[in-house]
Formats: sequence, C-alpha cells, structure tokens
Amino acid sequence: MIEPLLDIHGLRAGYRRSVVLQRVDLAVQEGQVVALLGRNGVGKTTLVHAIMGLVQPSAGSIRFGGQELSGRTPDQISRGGIALVPQGRRIFSRLSVEENLRLAHRSRDGRHDLDSVYELLPRLYERRRHRGRQLSGGEQQMLAIGRALLANARLVLFDEPSEGLAPKAVDQIAGLIAGLREHGLSALLVEQNLHVALSLADAVTVMTKGEIVYRATADVFRADPETARAFLGVG
Repeated sequence: MIEPLLDIHGLRAGYRRSVVLQRVDLAVQEGQVVALLGRNGVGKTTLVHAIMGLVQPSAGSIRFGGQELSGRTPDQISRGGIALVPQGRRIFSRLSVEENLRLAHRSRDGRHDLDSVYELLPRLYERRRHRGRQLSGGEQQMLAIGRALLANARLVLFDEPSEGLAPKAVDQIAGLIAGLREHGLSALLVEQNLHVALSLADAVTVMTKGEIVYRATADVFRADPETARAFLGVG
C-alpha cells in the first residue's frame, strides 16, 4: 500500500493539564482533500495546531511524507512542506497585500510565484497596494490562501475558510479551493459549512470529544443524512 502523505496515529495532545485529542488516527493521501467535521470545541483546531507544531503531542505519531513531525518547530514543519490557512485569516493588517505575499514566498522553483497567484486571484492584484486592514473578509481570506500557495507546500491545512464570510464570498472561496483541487491539491479541510465541505472533499472524517468517530467517502456521507444529524446536528 502507498503510504499516506499525512499519517496520524494514536495522537494525544492538549494545553497544559487539559487533554483535548485522544488517540486520533487520520490520514490524507497525496492529491486528496479530507474534510474534518465536528461541532465547535471538539478539538479540530487543536489537531491542526498539533500538525503544525503549535501544540506538542504527549503521545502518538504525526508522519508527513514518511518523516516524523513530532518535536519539530512550526518553522521546520512549514519549510518541510505544510502550509496553514488559519482560522481568522491572521494576515499582517499593517502591511500591503503584496508585502504579505512576498513574506510568504519561500521557493523560486515551485508551482506558484507572485505572478501566478495574481493570475489565480486577480482581485489581489487589483488590491496589491492596499493594507490588510483595508480588505473585506473575503479578500483577506484570498490573501491567506495566496500566502499558503506561495509556500509551495505539498499539503495545505484549511481551518474554517468560510467562517464569517458573506454568502458571495463563501462561494468565491469554495470555487477557488475547488480549482486548486482539480490541479492536485492535497488538503485537510476543517469546515463548519457542510455544503462547502462536501462540495470539496473526497473523504470525510468526523471528530467528537477529541476522538475520530466516523470515516467515509464524501459520497457515502452525503447519502447518509442520519449520520450528519447524529454527529453534527444537521442534515
């Protein structure tokens, strides 16, 4: 069997004396988008932070491209090929769009450079001299995704990319991620908007109280509204 691009086994992690993640197993194959679903507060963002080295595991393994990530710093993990589009965007509000993007550009040899990001996201080119705080929520999310693309990563972690956006902006962001998916994007997608998640994902994983309780293809999950109601309260 082909080893997953991201392979997590028996992961335990949390904050100080609080254990949030308990024996989490999760995998993302090369070229696959996996949606991580669950109610608020079940540990989804903690898992994303553990993958990025922002939270140190107390047990278990996080392997990326066959290499163990536990114990590495966020900068080492980022340079190793994982990019984060964080919840709340977290752009540099006092810097211009172009300054934000130039800070993120790591490799001259990758698929994406400043010109290709502007071609993919022409709105950013139009707003390239505007400061981050002058952008709309949708534009800020485009900028956060543009930064991740300029890292030329093998895996992108999206943490609630549609959160707080107007419906038109949600559609734009979903369309952008769908286009990247068509070009072989590998991603772990944390998303509360079930419609968006299922439109983008190849596979679905559901988390409850820090544990993975369900796995299926997106098609199987879509055809099983009872499961969505049981775990997520929707469907």
